[in-house]
Amino acid sequence: MSVDEPASPVPDLTADERAALHSVQLGIEHAYRAYADLLGCHHRTGHAMDRFAEAEDLLRAAGHDEYADEIRDRLLPAGVVEDRWTYELVTAYRRNLLDELDAFEATVREDVADGVDHVSERAQQRAWRDRAESEKWTE
Repeated sequence: MSVDEPASPVPDLTADERAALHSVQLGIEHAYRAYADLLGCHHRTGHAMDRFAEAEDLLRAAGHDEYADEIRDRLLPAGVVEDRWTYELVTAYRRNLLDELDAFEATVREDVADGVDHVSERAQQRAWRDRAESEKWTE
């Protein structure tokens, strides 16, 4: 692909349609960023619990069975939200929100823009490339 051609055609949309699709796309991107943050929380929580599991063994070896038992019986099996572990939150977020948002976005994009994504960026790309091409010949 040359710098003068967009990756795919820019659909002929109204400004409102383009703005709406852009908002939906940004919404999806922000939801995925939140999901990434949730995955990070899931991983950091897992590493924290690994440290507590290690501390359980060390406390027991040091003769502090009561603290080791508390880690084993209360802290390690506990959930982070009510009784839910972070992997359950990650799964619920993906199934209950991301999958729904993705399906909605795909339906709207297919109906409004013949399935073409990033319509605002494609229009901007086309405008900047057209300007570069037209001004190249006026200098």
